[in-house]
Amino acid sequence: MSENTRKTVMQMLTSGDDGRVCKDIPESACNAESGNFLKHITSLSASKISDGLIDPKLVLSWLLTTLGAPAFMIGLLVPVREAGALLPQLFTAASLRQLPQRKWAWAVGSTVQGLSAACIGLAALTLEGRAAGFVIVGALAVLAIARSVCSVTYKDVLGKTVSKSRRGTATGAASTIGAAAVLAYGGLLSLGLIDRMNIVATGLFLAGALWIAAALVFTTLKEDPGSTEGGGNPIQSFKDNFSLLVEDKQLRRFILTRGLLISTALAPPFMVALGTDKDQAGQMFGGLGLLVIASSGAGLVSSYVWGRLADRSSRKVLILTATAATIALAATLGLHLSGLLEQVWALPLVLFGLMIAYQGVRLGRSTHLVDMASQDTRAAYTALSNTIIGGLLVLGGGFSLVAEYAGNAAVIGLLAVMSALAIPVAFGLAEVQQDSD
Repeated sequence: MSENTRKTVMQMLTSGDDGRVCKDIPESACNAESGNFLKHITSLSASKISDGLIDPKLVLSWLLTTLGAPAFMIGLLVPVREAGALLPQLFTAASLRQLPQRKWAWAVGSTVQGLSAACIGLAALTLEGRAAGFVIVGALAVLAIARSVCSVTYKDVLGKTVSKSRRGTATGAASTIGAAAVLAYGGLLSLGLIDRMNIVATGLFLAGALWIAAALVFTTLKEDPGSTEGGGNPIQSFKDNFSLLVEDKQLRRFILTRGLLISTALAPPFMVALGTDKDQAGQMFGGLGLLVIASSGAGLVSSYVWGRLADRSSRKVLILTATAATIALAATLGLHLSGLLEQVWALPLVLFGLMIAYQGVRLGRSTHLVDMASQDTRAAYTALSNTIIGGLLVLGGGFSLVAEYAGNAAVIGLLAVMSALAIPVAFGLAEVQQDSD
């Protein structure tokens, strides 16, 4: 693709915002921005498709159930995936900062994720029972740790290669492409025209191939060497990074907002449990296919819009998504109390609404963090925020106990309160897209 074509495509996606002005990247990066912009979309789209193809909440849970793995292993999938992707970051950020070009770390992490997905695919075809469970959960743990490397480096690379006001558009476009592909996958699962084990195994191998392809594309980014200060002893790095909470009031408020909005990630399994007739439990894989469709469909219709809005005001995106999540969860409770939640239309509808909010939370908080931090603090802010949220997600496992003793409706109520509390907290965030304009 020629340089003029790349610039034309970027201008079409960004509506030519601010002409060709680069706000917070050097001239050398500005000259390569159009190519880097499209490479970000390509590599991130492949990664997001892979995420949908191995979704632990849906695909891997069904896979372990089908293979006869012990129930406790199925319960480990989401905690291993979420905590493994977030908790290591505070300790690895310092080492990663020693790399002048962090695109290489992202590429290695993406490659390891691809190999891990292929291992899960092999296990699906060759193992059963406890052995399958151990291998799949173990491979998922390796995948999650590799993902943590990608997470802590991606925002830093994005901030160095794409200018403010266009970053949310790049990630939003990638989310839309990924959602469209996963939507087709969910439709294929729901139809049942092909043996579902074959579909799932093929999807796992395809996810592996896409992650490796994403790594290859990412290595071609034109990334200027960046600051390498701050690398060193992980324990000292932990102390230094944690001190940022004391020094930066906006960082504290951002992490609190993001922490309250983990309600959007935790709620779907409890919503499904609340709206599912227990007598139909053995027939629910088609329903889980609908969950995939609801999730990817929400991403398809909202991700690009959220990304464009986030480039204008990520603060307002977080306020809007907190409000949308509160409405979706309150509606879930209302439908449950009225006895309508088990209607065929009800659960997909409220789940679709929550997933729209979830997509906005992801894009809003990602763009906000990149734009509020400087090039020198971006990696540390990302690692600190992700590690704290990882810890909160582990504690979120306690909602399972609440569900057991007080019911799923009680959990939905608590998560609705968390979303509602995020609204006034987000109002206090700074309009970071207007800083240094």
